[in-house]
Amino acid sequence: MRLCRFGNGRLGVVDGDRLRDVTAALDSLPNYRHPLPGFDVLIANLDALRPAIEAAARQAPSVPLAGMTLLSPVANPGKLIGAPVNYQQHLDEVLENPDLHHGNQVPVIQRAGLFLKATSSLVGAGEGITLRKPDRRTDHEVELAFVIGKPASRVARADALDYVAGYCIGLDISIRGPEERSLRKSPDTYSVLGPWLVTADEIPDPGALELRLSVNGQVRQQSNTSDLILGVAELVEYASSFYTLYPGDVVFTGTPAGVGPIQPGDILIACIDKIGTMQVDVRADSL
Repeated sequence: MRLCRFGNGRLGVVDGDRLRDVTAALDSLPNYRHPLPGFDVLIANLDALRPAIEAAARQAPSVPLAGMTLLSPVANPGKLIGAPVNYQQHLDEVLENPDLHHGNQVPVIQRAGLFLKATSSLVGAGEGITLRKPDRRTDHEVELAFVIGKPASRVARADALDYVAGYCIGLDISIRGPEERSLRKSPDTYSVLGPWLVTADEIPDPGALELRLSVNGQVRQQSNTSDLILGVAELVEYASSFYTLYPGDVVFTGTPAGVGPIQPGDILIACIDKIGTMQVDVRADSL
């Protein structure tokens, strides 16, 4: 199943280039009162809600997906987690280019660990990227992203994929400079997730997916998730050994080689096998 959020927060099921509005299924969600839970309630209840979603999809008219403003398929993640230098070729290019490392130490991911991004940086494909620091180099980074489906703490690698609700395309937009990663990667709109969530049952092997990104029609990044240093299962195991993962937490698995600068007016096209394609426009900050 491919689930998207669109418009003013409506829920849709995507089938090819068509969409069915299944927002009515959200009426089956449990009621929550303050203090609200620190996780995404749709993702937490997705398995239980699936029959209602499927029933709503059978009754809803099919409308064109084109022209819809796609939001992040996850509305309220508790954490956005990044895996730095998780492709060997990207690690090599960072070490060789001072414009990328700015004198910072760049250890392998097993020593660098993971980092957190502000949840306020999260947007969907249709919302686009607004460059926050026009005087600074800002780069694209295409990544496989996955969404946690249930609480996960100290999860063994062999069981890790059971905790994944689904997969998305991620863009980890990064300002280059000497500051900590979490600061340079957390401006508003610098975490793009989409174009929809593909449920985990449709991608039994996340370790064999082609991914690529083009800017204005020129391919800049192209690789396969088989080249990840730490794959999805290893990342769940690693992250959950430090902190509990909750439904709706998003993990960006790292970017391959080929990162490069973006400018206002650029059009990014990101593709990952079995997930789809998303277009993301880049604009200047109007303030």
